[in-house]
Amino acid sequence: MDLVEVEVTEAGLVVHDLYVDFLVPPGADRYHVLDLDELGDALSQGHITAAQCSTVLSNTQRFIERHLRATQMGSVDPPHRFPPECITALDRLPCFFE
Repeated sequence: MDLVEVEVTEAGLVVHDLYVDFLVPPGADRYHVLDLDELGDALSQGHITAAQCSTVLSNTQRFIERHLRATQMGSVDPPHRFPPECITALDRLPCFFE
C-alpha cells in the first residue's frame, strides 16, 4: 500500500506518491514500513521540502496508530482487521485502467 496525496484539479484527480509504502500481509500480526530511504532521497535532492517530509512522517505515524497497532496500543480497528472499513469502500470502485 502506498501513502499518497490526492489533489483535485480542473483536469481531474492527481495522485502524488509520498514515497512511504506499507506491506501488510493478510492475517499477520505485523507490518513493514518500506521506502523511507526514498523519502530521505527526495528530501536531500530537493524534490520535496522539509515541511512536506514532516507531514509525510506525521501521517505515516498517524496511519500506524489508527489502523495497524493492536487494540491495547490504541488502534481504532479490531485486531487483524485490515484493510479498515474506511478503506474497503475504495476497493469497490471501478479500476482506472479498465
